[in-house]
Amino acid sequence: MIRFSLDKVMKDQNLTQKDIVEKTGISRNTVKALVMNANTRIDFPTLDSLCKGLGVTPADLIEHIKE
Repeated sequence: MIRFSLDKVMKDQNLTQKDIVEKTGISRNTVKALVMNANTRIDFPTLDSLCKGLGVTPADLIEHIKE
């Protein structure tokens, strides 16, 4: 299973969802869905905005969990 780990990055950087919206320009609804792992996909431009805005790599945001 692939899990999006934005919640972990937020905790590590002491950020709120509002901070993510301000740093990346991504909509509040999208950020909320990503934090809750409610998305079934992520677009490359969204991933790129998160990486640039938060100073992370895709590997910091995506993890593979063996079931």
